[in-house]
Amino acid sequence: MNGDWSDSPRSPGVVTHGLLPAFELLVEHTLHGTRIDSFLARHFRNHSAWRLMRVVRAGLVQIDHITADETVRVFAGQTVRVQLIEPPDRVLESDPTLVPILYSDPWMLIVDKPAGVIAHPTGEYQTNSLANVLQTHLDQLTPVRGLLRPGIVHRLDRQTSGLMVVALTHLSHRNISMGFEAGRVSKSYLALTEGVFSAHTGSIKNAIGQAATGRHVLMSCRGDCRDPRPSQTNYEVVERFPNHTLVQATPLTGRNHQIRVHFAHLGHPLIGDEFYKAHGQFHPLRPKFVPSPDDPDEEDPDAGPLETGLPIRRHALHACRLAFAHPITGLWMEFTSSPPHDFQQTIQVLRSGEDRCRLAP
Repeated sequence: MNGDWSDSPRSPGVVTHGLLPAFELLVEHTLHGTRIDSFLARHFRNHSAWRLMRVVRAGLVQIDHITADETVRVFAGQTVRVQLIEPPDRVLESDPTLVPILYSDPWMLIVDKPAGVIAHPTGEYQTNSLANVLQTHLDQLTPVRGLLRPGIVHRLDRQTSGLMVVALTHLSHRNISMGFEAGRVSKSYLALTEGVFSAHTGSIKNAIGQAATGRHVLMSCRGDCRDPRPSQTNYEVVERFPNHTLVQATPLTGRNHQIRVHFAHLGHPLIGDEFYKAHGQFHPLRPKFVPSPDDPDEEDPDAGPLETGLPIRRHALHACRLAFAHPITGLWMEFTSSPPHDFQQTIQVLRSGEDRCRLAP
């Protein structure tokens, strides 16, 4: 791997091979029979298909030392050598925010996502996402920017804190995703809920579908929800307070907002939940803020943290445990995360301000 992108000629007609970053890739059995451009797109995910096709047409891709044309396919065990003409054209915008990385190897990262950080750019959040932050981190590990792209395998809601696994290669992304789909990934969450759970343990098996409200983000267990899908959340009470409960939840399925919807359906919405009220009801949608014509820089008074009357100013949900088989070695791995300061501070307030009833172990 030689040089920086700034050293590389931009025209394929005047390539000086010694100045171009060169890579050798072994074709995996999962990509057996794939066309060369698709194979390259899996490995260089920050390059567009059009840009990678330029590389093939320039004669800068070899398969087992034979120059490849754009229609050739690759087969398991072959060696593909590629020299990249230009820098990637789909790199995420850098974000210098620091996010705790609990584990790192060539195939994946385990991160402890702070509350308030969205998983990847979407809608109105096109920057300041976890993907932007990790792109910055990965660019510091490679000789040229954009060689690696963080693969968001699963996501946490913006205001949910805790553990996430991020894939660094297409094969690890595929294998981890298959683990999630097959239910071979174990996740646990800590939740602070309104009200006191009567049962110590339980299993919520109500199907979850899209709420019939016109707001596509909302989910529901009610009979009028659309496209309901089987869902299950097991729970165990950790600690009871006079008006709240600390619960550990283990979802066995992966529906959107699953824990929040299931607990609210039982009559125990999360503290600070911006969407879900007890028994299938919803908080009203806050109207879109329009600044005054006399003060175009006026800030939205409702844009700040939620008012809960407690230290936590978001929905009280933290992904505290994540366990799965390593996507390449198959070794079973387990990671844990303590709740962040706002979550722990809220527990302390509930303990000190209310007579609690701690369960015996």
